[in-house]
Amino acid sequence: MNKIFYFLFIFLFISNCSLDTKTGLWSKEEKLKTENKVKEKKIFEEKKVYEKEFNKQLKIKLNNNIKEKNFINNLTNNNYIINFNGSLKKVSKYKFSKIDQFNFFQPELLITKKNSLIFFDDKGTILNFNQNSKLIWKNNIYSKSEKKNNPILYFATNNQMLIVADTIAKYYAINLINGELIWSKKNMAPFNSQVEIYKDKFFVVDYENILRCFSLKDGTEIWNFKTEKSFIKSQQKLSLIISNNRVIFVNTLGDISSINIKTGSLLWQTPTQSSAIYENSFSLKNSDIIVENNNIYFSNNNNEFFSLDERTGTIRWKQKLNSNLRPTYVDGLVFTVTLEGYLAIIDSRNGNLVRMTNIFDKIKNHKKKNIKPEGFIVTKENIYLSLNNGRLIIIDILTGKALDVIKIDNEKISRPYIFNNDMFIVKDNAILKLN
Repeated sequence: MNKIFYFLFIFLFISNCSLDTKTGLWSKEEKLKTENKVKEKKIFEEKKVYEKEFNKQLKIKLNNNIKEKNFINNLTNNNYIINFNGSLKKVSKYKFSKIDQFNFFQPELLITKKNSLIFFDDKGTILNFNQNSKLIWKNNIYSKSEKKNNPILYFATNNQMLIVADTIAKYYAINLINGELIWSKKNMAPFNSQVEIYKDKFFVVDYENILRCFSLKDGTEIWNFKTEKSFIKSQQKLSLIISNNRVIFVNTLGDISSINIKTGSLLWQTPTQSSAIYENSFSLKNSDIIVENNNIYFSNNNNEFFSLDERTGTIRWKQKLNSNLRPTYVDGLVFTVTLEGYLAIIDSRNGNLVRMTNIFDKIKNHKKKNIKPEGFIVTKENIYLSLNNGRLIIIDILTGKALDVIKIDNEKISRPYIFNNDMFIVKDNAILKLN
Protein backbone atom coordinates (compact mmCIF):
# COMPACT_ATOMS: atom_id res chain seq x y z
CA MET A 1 0.00 0.00 0.00
CA ASN A 2 2.85 2.38 0.85
CA LYS A 3 4.56 1.55 -2.47
CA ILE A 4 1.38 2.32 -4.41
CA PHE A 5 1.00 5.62 -2.57
CA TYR A 6 4.71 6.41 -3.22
CA PHE A 7 4.51 5.79 -7.01
CA LEU A 8 1.25 7.75 -7.24
CA PHE A 9 2.91 10.68 -5.47
CA ILE A 10 5.90 10.62 -7.83
CA PHE A 11 3.63 10.48 -10.91
CA LEU A 12 1.59 13.48 -9.77
CA PHE A 13 4.73 15.43 -8.92
CA ILE A 14 6.26 14.87 -12.37
CA SER A 15 2.96 15.65 -14.12
CA ASN A 16 2.59 18.93 -12.26
CA CYS A 17 6.19 19.88 -13.00
CA SER A 18 5.72 19.30 -16.72
CA LEU A 19 3.05 22.03 -16.79
CA ASP A 20 5.41 24.61 -15.37
CA THR A 21 8.18 26.02 -17.58
CA LYS A 22 9.93 27.49 -14.55
CA THR A 23 10.89 24.09 -13.08
CA GLY A 24 13.46 23.43 -15.81
CA LEU A 25 12.09 19.89 -16.30
CA TRP A 26 10.69 20.62 -19.76
CA SER A 27 12.68 19.61 -22.81
CA LYS A 28 14.32 22.35 -24.89
CA GLU A 29 11.96 21.62 -27.80
CA GLU A 30 8.87 22.04 -25.62
CA LYS A 31 10.20 25.30 -24.19
CA LEU A 32 10.99 26.67 -27.67
CA LYS A 33 7.51 25.80 -28.93
CA THR A 34 5.91 27.70 -26.06
CA GLU A 35 8.24 30.70 -26.45
CA ASN A 36 7.57 30.87 -30.20
CA LYS A 37 3.81 30.89 -29.57
CA VAL A 38 4.24 33.83 -27.22
CA LYS A 39 6.47 35.68 -29.68
CA GLU A 40 4.28 34.98 -32.72
CA LYS A 41 3.12 38.08 -34.54
CA LYS A 42 1.86 38.94 -37.98
CA ILE A 43 4.76 39.97 -40.19
CA PHE A 44 2.95 41.09 -43.33
CA GLU A 45 0.28 43.27 -41.80
CA GLU A 46 -1.51 45.45 -44.31
CA LYS A 47 -0.51 49.06 -43.90
CA LYS A 48 -3.40 51.43 -43.45
CA VAL A 49 -3.78 53.55 -46.58
CA TYR A 50 -4.64 57.24 -46.19
CA GLU A 51 -7.97 57.60 -48.02
CA LYS A 52 -9.57 60.89 -47.11
CA GLU A 53 -9.51 64.45 -48.31
CA PHE A 54 -7.39 67.06 -46.56
CA ASN A 55 -7.60 70.86 -46.89
CA LYS A 56 -9.91 70.38 -49.87
CA GLN A 57 -11.08 74.01 -49.70
CA LEU A 58 -7.51 75.28 -50.19
CA LYS A 59 -6.89 76.98 -53.55
CA ILE A 60 -3.48 76.47 -55.18
CA LYS A 61 -2.25 78.63 -58.06
CA LEU A 62 1.12 77.93 -59.65
CA ASN A 63 3.62 80.71 -60.37
CA ASN A 64 3.19 81.93 -63.96
CA ASN A 65 6.93 82.61 -64.27
CA ILE A 66 8.14 79.09 -63.49
CA LYS A 67 10.24 77.31 -66.08
CA GLU A 68 8.93 74.60 -68.34
CA LYS A 69 10.54 71.26 -69.14
CA ASN A 70 9.67 68.68 -71.74
CA PHE A 71 10.19 65.01 -72.51
CA ILE A 72 13.35 65.40 -74.65
CA ASN A 73 16.67 64.29 -73.10
CA ASN A 74 15.35 64.85 -69.58
CA LEU A 75 17.97 63.24 -67.33
CA THR A 76 16.20 64.17 -64.06
CA ASN A 77 12.80 62.54 -64.86
CA ASN A 78 11.07 65.66 -63.51
CA ASN A 79 8.77 66.98 -66.23
CA TYR A 80 7.94 70.08 -64.18
CA ILE A 81 5.28 72.10 -66.05
CA ILE A 82 4.30 71.10 -69.59
CA ASN A 83 3.04 73.72 -72.04
CA PHE A 84 -0.30 72.38 -73.29
CA ASN A 85 -3.67 73.96 -73.96
CA GLY A 86 -5.20 71.60 -76.52
CA SER A 87 -8.93 70.91 -76.70
CA LEU A 88 -8.60 67.09 -76.95
CA LYS A 89 -11.53 66.96 -79.37
CA LYS A 90 -9.75 65.45 -82.38
CA VAL A 91 -8.20 61.98 -82.14
CA SER A 92 -6.04 60.25 -84.76
CA LYS A 93 -4.14 56.94 -84.58
CA TYR A 94 -0.90 55.40 -85.75
CA LYS A 95 -1.52 51.64 -85.60
CA PHE A 96 0.93 48.73 -85.25
CA SER A 97 0.82 45.02 -84.34
CA LYS A 98 -0.49 44.48 -80.81
CA ILE A 99 2.00 44.23 -77.92
CA ASP A 100 0.64 41.35 -75.83
CA GLN A 101 2.80 42.20 -72.78
CA PHE A 102 1.86 45.88 -72.78
CA ASN A 103 -0.05 45.58 -69.48
CA PHE A 104 2.91 44.04 -67.63
CA PHE A 105 5.69 46.36 -68.80
CA GLN A 106 5.84 50.14 -68.99
CA PRO A 107 7.31 50.94 -72.43
CA GLU A 108 7.75 54.65 -73.10
CA LEU A 109 7.25 56.79 -76.17
CA LEU A 110 10.48 58.56 -77.15
CA ILE A 111 10.28 62.13 -78.44
CA THR A 112 13.36 63.43 -80.29
CA LYS A 113 14.75 66.85 -81.20
CA LYS A 114 14.37 65.79 -84.84
CA ASN A 115 10.61 66.39 -84.48
CA SER A 116 9.84 62.69 -84.51
CA LEU A 117 8.43 60.04 -82.19
CA ILE A 118 9.81 56.53 -81.71
CA PHE A 119 8.05 53.38 -80.55
CA PHE A 120 7.94 49.68 -81.52
CA ASP A 121 5.57 46.84 -82.31
CA ASP A 122 5.09 43.30 -80.98
CA LYS A 123 7.95 41.84 -83.06
CA GLY A 124 10.49 44.50 -82.08
CA THR A 125 10.17 46.64 -85.21
CA ILE A 126 11.29 50.19 -84.39
CA LEU A 127 8.91 52.82 -85.78
CA ASN A 128 10.06 56.40 -86.35
CA PHE A 129 7.20 58.69 -87.39
CA ASN A 130 6.53 62.40 -87.43
CA GLN A 131 3.94 64.48 -85.61
CA ASN A 132 1.42 63.86 -88.39
CA SER A 133 1.75 60.07 -88.01
CA LYS A 134 3.73 59.73 -91.25
CA LEU A 135 6.35 56.98 -91.07
CA ILE A 136 9.92 58.25 -91.55
CA TRP A 137 11.61 54.85 -91.31
CA LYS A 138 11.23 51.45 -89.62
CA ASN A 139 13.75 48.72 -88.89
CA ASN A 140 13.78 45.26 -87.29
CA ILE A 141 17.14 43.65 -86.49
CA TYR A 142 15.73 40.51 -84.82
CA SER A 143 15.90 36.94 -86.09
CA LYS A 144 12.76 34.81 -86.51
CA SER A 145 13.32 33.08 -83.16
CA GLU A 146 13.95 36.40 -81.38
CA LYS A 147 10.76 37.89 -82.81
CA LYS A 148 8.79 35.04 -81.24
CA ASN A 149 9.99 36.24 -77.81
CA ASN A 150 8.15 39.56 -78.37
CA PRO A 151 10.90 41.85 -77.03
CA ILE A 152 10.00 45.02 -75.14
CA LEU A 153 12.29 47.89 -76.13
CA TYR A 154 13.64 50.78 -74.05
CA PHE A 155 15.08 53.84 -75.83
CA ALA A 156 17.42 56.80 -75.44
CA THR A 157 18.85 59.19 -78.03
CA ASN A 158 21.46 61.91 -78.34
CA ASN A 159 19.72 63.06 -81.55
CA GLN A 160 22.28 61.34 -83.78
CA MET A 161 22.17 57.82 -82.43
CA LEU A 162 19.27 55.78 -81.02
CA ILE A 163 20.24 53.37 -78.22
CA VAL A 164 17.98 50.34 -77.67
CA ALA A 165 18.01 47.86 -74.76
CA ASP A 166 15.48 45.03 -74.62
CA THR A 167 13.95 42.23 -72.54
CA ILE A 168 15.82 39.46 -74.42
CA ALA A 169 19.28 40.81 -73.40
CA LYS A 170 20.19 42.59 -76.64
CA TYR A 171 21.38 46.18 -76.86
CA TYR A 172 22.25 48.06 -80.01
CA ALA A 173 22.67 51.43 -81.73
CA ILE A 174 20.65 52.74 -84.69
CA ASN A 175 21.37 55.74 -86.89
CA LEU A 176 18.57 58.14 -85.97
CA ILE A 177 18.53 59.74 -89.42
CA ASN A 178 18.10 56.67 -91.62
CA GLY A 179 17.34 53.80 -89.18
CA GLU A 180 20.40 51.72 -90.13
CA LEU A 181 22.09 49.47 -87.56
CA ILE A 182 25.44 50.80 -86.25
CA TRP A 183 26.39 48.01 -83.82
CA SER A 184 24.69 45.26 -81.79
CA LYS A 185 25.73 43.37 -78.62
CA LYS A 186 24.39 40.76 -76.20
CA ASN A 187 24.23 41.11 -72.41
CA MET A 188 24.32 38.34 -69.78
CA ALA A 189 20.77 39.18 -68.65
CA PRO A 190 17.72 40.97 -70.11
CA PHE A 191 17.21 44.67 -69.41
CA ASN A 192 14.29 46.20 -67.51
CA SER A 193 15.01 49.88 -66.98
CA GLN A 194 15.09 53.30 -68.50
CA VAL A 195 18.12 54.04 -70.68
CA GLU A 196 20.05 57.28 -70.20
CA ILE A 197 22.81 58.78 -72.38
CA TYR A 198 25.47 61.07 -70.95
CA LYS A 199 28.29 62.34 -73.18
CA ASP A 200 30.04 59.26 -74.63
CA LYS A 201 28.34 56.69 -72.35
CA PHE A 202 24.93 55.21 -71.76
CA PHE A 203 23.48 53.49 -68.70
CA VAL A 204 20.88 50.76 -68.16
CA VAL A 205 19.93 48.23 -65.43
CA ASP A 206 19.36 44.53 -66.13
CA TYR A 207 17.27 41.80 -64.47
CA GLU A 208 20.17 40.91 -62.14
CA ASN A 209 19.91 44.38 -60.56
CA ILE A 210 23.23 45.35 -62.17
CA LEU A 211 23.75 48.90 -63.42
CA ARG A 212 25.84 48.73 -66.59
CA CYS A 213 27.81 51.54 -68.23
CA PHE A 214 28.50 51.08 -71.96
CA SER A 215 30.45 52.99 -74.58
CA LEU A 216 28.23 54.90 -76.98
CA LYS A 217 30.76 54.34 -79.77
CA ASP A 218 30.74 50.53 -79.94
CA GLY A 219 28.74 49.15 -76.97
CA THR A 220 31.78 47.96 -75.01
CA GLU A 221 31.09 47.69 -71.27
CA ILE A 222 33.12 50.27 -69.35
CA TRP A 223 32.07 49.32 -65.81
CA ASN A 224 29.19 47.77 -63.89
CA PHE A 225 27.83 48.00 -60.38
CA LYS A 226 26.07 45.03 -58.79
CA THR A 227 23.32 45.32 -56.19
CA GLU A 228 21.50 42.57 -54.33
CA LYS A 229 19.39 40.32 -56.54
CA SER A 230 15.75 39.52 -55.85
CA PHE A 231 14.69 35.87 -55.66
CA ILE A 232 11.93 36.27 -58.27
CA LYS A 233 12.51 38.38 -61.38
CA SER A 234 10.13 41.33 -61.36
CA GLN A 235 8.75 42.75 -64.61
CA GLN A 236 8.77 46.23 -63.14
CA LYS A 237 10.59 48.82 -65.24
CA LEU A 238 13.33 50.34 -63.10
CA SER A 239 14.20 54.00 -63.00
CA LEU A 240 17.49 55.88 -63.19
CA ILE A 241 18.54 59.52 -63.33
CA ILE A 242 21.77 61.43 -63.98
CA SER A 243 22.63 64.43 -61.83
CA ASN A 244 25.87 66.12 -60.71
CA ASN A 245 28.09 63.45 -62.32
CA ARG A 246 26.19 60.65 -60.57
CA VAL A 247 23.98 57.87 -61.82
CA ILE A 248 21.22 57.25 -59.29
CA PHE A 249 18.94 54.25 -59.67
CA VAL A 250 16.43 52.09 -57.80
CA ASN A 251 16.54 48.29 -57.97
CA THR A 252 13.71 45.75 -57.59
CA LEU A 253 14.28 45.57 -53.81
CA GLY A 254 13.76 49.31 -53.34
CA ASP A 255 17.45 50.10 -52.74
CA ILE A 256 18.54 53.52 -54.02
CA SER A 257 22.19 53.67 -55.12
CA SER A 258 24.31 56.64 -56.18
CA ILE A 259 27.26 55.79 -58.43
CA ASN A 260 30.21 57.88 -59.63
CA ILE A 261 29.56 58.32 -63.35
CA LYS A 262 33.26 58.08 -64.32
CA THR A 263 34.54 55.25 -62.13
CA GLY A 264 31.44 53.20 -61.30
CA SER A 265 32.26 53.36 -57.57
CA LEU A 266 29.52 53.54 -54.93
CA LEU A 267 28.95 56.95 -53.36
CA TRP A 268 26.04 55.87 -51.14
CA GLN A 269 23.25 53.31 -50.95
CA THR A 270 19.96 53.63 -49.06
CA PRO A 271 17.66 50.62 -48.51
CA THR A 272 13.99 51.61 -48.24
CA GLN A 273 12.49 48.21 -47.43
CA SER A 274 12.86 45.72 -44.56
CA SER A 275 14.28 42.22 -45.07
CA ALA A 276 10.72 40.85 -44.82
CA ILE A 277 9.72 42.88 -47.88
CA TYR A 278 12.84 41.67 -49.71
CA GLU A 279 11.35 38.18 -49.76
CA ASN A 280 8.22 39.57 -51.44
CA SER A 281 9.95 42.02 -53.77
CA PHE A 282 7.98 40.73 -56.75
CA SER A 283 4.93 42.63 -55.48
CA LEU A 284 6.86 45.85 -54.74
CA LYS A 285 6.41 48.55 -57.38
CA ASN A 286 8.37 51.77 -57.10
CA SER A 287 7.60 54.93 -58.99
CA ASP A 288 10.19 56.52 -61.26
CA ILE A 289 12.66 58.55 -59.22
CA ILE A 290 12.99 62.27 -59.92
CA VAL A 291 15.53 64.82 -58.69
CA GLU A 292 15.17 68.56 -58.16
CA ASN A 293 17.21 71.03 -56.07
CA ASN A 294 19.51 68.22 -54.82
CA ASN A 295 16.57 66.20 -53.50
CA ILE A 296 15.28 62.85 -54.75
CA TYR A 297 11.57 62.02 -54.70
CA PHE A 298 9.86 58.68 -55.30
CA SER A 299 7.12 56.44 -53.88
CA ASN A 300 5.85 52.86 -53.96
CA ASN A 301 2.72 50.73 -53.68
CA ASN A 302 3.69 49.91 -50.10
CA ASN A 303 2.19 53.17 -48.82
CA GLU A 304 5.50 55.07 -48.70
CA PHE A 305 6.61 58.34 -50.29
CA PHE A 306 10.28 59.29 -49.78
CA SER A 307 12.49 62.32 -50.09
CA LEU A 308 16.26 61.66 -49.99
CA ASP A 309 19.22 64.02 -49.94
CA GLU A 310 20.92 63.58 -53.32
CA ARG A 311 24.41 64.17 -51.90
CA THR A 312 24.28 61.74 -48.95
CA GLY A 313 21.30 59.43 -49.51
CA THR A 314 19.87 60.40 -46.11
CA ILE A 315 16.09 60.11 -45.86
CA ARG A 316 14.82 63.67 -45.36
CA TRP A 317 11.19 62.69 -44.77
CA LYS A 318 8.69 59.92 -45.44
CA GLN A 319 4.97 60.32 -46.02
CA LYS A 320 2.24 57.63 -46.01
CA LEU A 321 1.01 57.78 -49.59
CA ASN A 322 0.27 54.79 -51.80
CA SER A 323 1.50 55.44 -55.35
CA ASN A 324 3.81 53.96 -57.98
CA LEU A 325 3.34 56.87 -60.41
CA ARG A 326 6.17 59.22 -61.35
CA PRO A 327 5.79 62.35 -59.15
CA THR A 328 6.29 65.90 -60.38
CA TYR A 329 8.07 68.75 -58.59
CA VAL A 330 6.73 72.25 -59.31
CA ASP A 331 7.46 75.49 -57.46
CA GLY A 332 8.33 73.88 -54.11
CA LEU A 333 5.43 71.42 -54.29
CA VAL A 334 5.47 67.71 -55.12
CA PHE A 335 2.46 66.32 -56.99
CA THR A 336 1.41 62.66 -56.97
CA VAL A 337 -1.75 60.60 -57.45
CA THR A 338 -2.45 57.66 -55.14
CA LEU A 339 -3.60 54.26 -56.39
CA GLU A 340 -6.90 54.92 -54.61
CA GLY A 341 -7.59 58.03 -56.71
CA TYR A 342 -6.48 60.99 -54.59
CA LEU A 343 -4.45 63.94 -55.87
CA ALA A 344 -1.87 64.68 -53.18
CA ILE A 345 0.20 67.86 -53.06
CA ILE A 346 3.17 67.79 -50.67
CA ASP A 347 5.41 70.49 -49.23
CA SER A 348 8.85 69.49 -50.57
CA ARG A 349 10.65 70.95 -47.53
CA ASN A 350 9.14 68.74 -44.83
CA GLY A 351 6.81 66.19 -46.46
CA ASN A 352 3.64 67.70 -44.97
CA LEU A 353 0.44 67.30 -46.96
CA VAL A 354 -0.71 70.63 -48.38
CA ARG A 355 -3.92 69.34 -49.94
CA MET A 356 -5.50 66.00 -50.83
CA THR A 357 -8.61 65.70 -53.01
CA ASN A 358 -10.68 62.81 -54.34
CA ILE A 359 -10.41 62.87 -58.14
CA PHE A 360 -12.39 59.65 -58.67
CA ASP A 361 -15.60 61.30 -57.49
CA LYS A 362 -16.92 61.50 -61.06
CA ILE A 363 -16.56 57.72 -61.46
CA LYS A 364 -19.45 55.49 -60.39
CA ASN A 365 -18.78 53.64 -57.11
CA HIS A 366 -19.22 50.14 -58.52
CA LYS A 367 -16.55 50.85 -61.17
CA LYS A 368 -13.89 52.31 -58.86
CA LYS A 369 -12.63 49.00 -57.45
CA ASN A 370 -10.63 47.91 -60.52
CA ILE A 371 -9.62 51.35 -61.76
CA LYS A 372 -6.01 52.43 -61.29
CA PRO A 373 -4.16 55.58 -62.39
CA GLU A 374 -1.34 55.05 -64.93
CA GLY A 375 0.43 58.40 -65.08
CA PHE A 376 -0.06 62.16 -65.21
CA ILE A 377 1.40 65.45 -66.41
CA VAL A 378 1.11 68.92 -64.89
CA THR A 379 0.33 71.99 -67.01
CA LYS A 380 -0.11 75.57 -65.83
CA GLU A 381 -3.79 75.13 -64.99
CA ASN A 382 -4.65 71.43 -65.25
CA ILE A 383 -3.40 67.95 -64.51
CA TYR A 384 -4.06 65.22 -67.09
CA LEU A 385 -4.29 61.73 -65.58
CA SER A 386 -4.61 58.50 -67.57
CA LEU A 387 -6.38 55.39 -66.19
CA ASN A 388 -6.12 51.66 -66.85
CA ASN A 389 -9.67 51.62 -68.27
CA GLY A 390 -8.77 53.95 -71.16
CA ARG A 391 -10.09 57.17 -69.61
CA LEU A 392 -8.33 60.51 -69.19
CA ILE A 393 -9.24 62.71 -66.22
CA ILE A 394 -8.75 66.49 -66.43
CA ILE A 395 -8.12 67.97 -62.97
CA ASP A 396 -8.21 71.64 -62.02
CA ILE A 397 -5.04 72.53 -60.09
CA LEU A 398 -6.68 75.52 -58.39
CA THR A 399 -9.37 73.44 -56.66
CA GLY A 400 -8.03 69.88 -56.99
CA LYS A 401 -11.36 68.74 -58.46
CA ALA A 402 -11.91 66.60 -61.55
CA LEU A 403 -13.35 68.74 -64.34
CA ASP A 404 -14.02 66.04 -66.90
CA VAL A 405 -13.49 62.36 -67.72
CA ILE A 406 -12.75 61.69 -71.41
CA LYS A 407 -13.06 58.27 -72.98
CA ILE A 408 -9.92 57.55 -75.02
CA ASP A 409 -10.16 53.76 -75.20
CA ASN A 410 -11.58 50.77 -73.32
CA GLU A 411 -8.23 49.34 -72.17
CA LYS A 412 -5.04 50.47 -70.46
CA ILE A 413 -3.40 53.62 -71.81
CA SER A 414 -0.04 55.18 -71.00
CA ARG A 415 0.64 58.47 -69.27
CA PRO A 416 0.21 61.46 -71.59
CA TYR A 417 3.13 62.83 -73.65
CA ILE A 418 3.14 66.38 -75.05
CA PHE A 419 4.90 67.38 -78.26
CA ASN A 420 4.33 70.81 -79.93
CA ASN A 421 0.99 71.25 -78.13
CA ASP A 422 -0.29 67.85 -79.24
CA MET A 423 -0.99 65.09 -76.72
CA PHE A 424 0.15 61.54 -77.48
CA ILE A 425 -1.00 58.45 -75.60
CA VAL A 426 0.25 54.89 -76.13
CA LYS A 427 -1.95 51.80 -76.07
CA ASP A 428 -1.14 48.19 -76.91
CA ASN A 429 -1.62 48.55 -80.69
CA ALA A 430 -1.55 52.27 -81.49
CA ILE A 431 -0.22 55.73 -80.73
CA LEU A 432 -3.14 58.11 -80.18
CA LYS A 433 -2.80 61.79 -81.04
CA LEU A 434 -5.17 64.29 -79.38
CA ASN A 435 -5.43 67.98 -80.22
